[in-house]
Amino acid sequence: MAYERAEILAGAAVLAVALGFTLYAARGAGLGSTGDSYPLTASFRSIEGVSIGTDVRLAGVKVGTVTDIRLNPETYFADATISMRKDVAVPVDSTILIASEGLLGGTFVEVQPGGALEMLEPGGEIEDTQGAVSLITLLMKFAGGGAAAAEAEPAAP
Repeated sequence: MAYERAEILAGAAVLAVALGFTLYAARGAGLGSTGDSYPLTASFRSIEGVSIGTDVRLAGVKVGTVTDIRLNPETYFADATISMRKDVAVPVDSTILIASEGLLGGTFVEVQPGGALEMLEPGGEIEDTQGAVSLITLLMKFAGGGAAAAEAEPAAP
């Protein structure tokens, strides 16, 4: 009888910890917190490495998440919807870009605020965008540029 009571209490404790962890993870992912945020949209030529749930940062601080990504069949651009914290106002002349955390790190969306006094309204669009830059393309340009530069220099006598 004593073993049964101890097993029930241990099981209840494990379930409580699991529920707490699930709520913590959902809150960290931005789920269930739609009341304290507002949507903004942006169109990117390339949104490689970004998915739903990707962080949106301003000055290195997480201020939102990517909530939707769709291909625009008319422009062939990727239309992204982001959810911004209500306490963060974004000027209308701001820039949004896809950035990398490092050479092999993950990708995030960075908002660079402009200097306008007018702020974007909920549902507004950030028009100045910069898509993802492919690391392979950069390495190919670097390798190609280095070989071309070496060929252009005359050989020393």
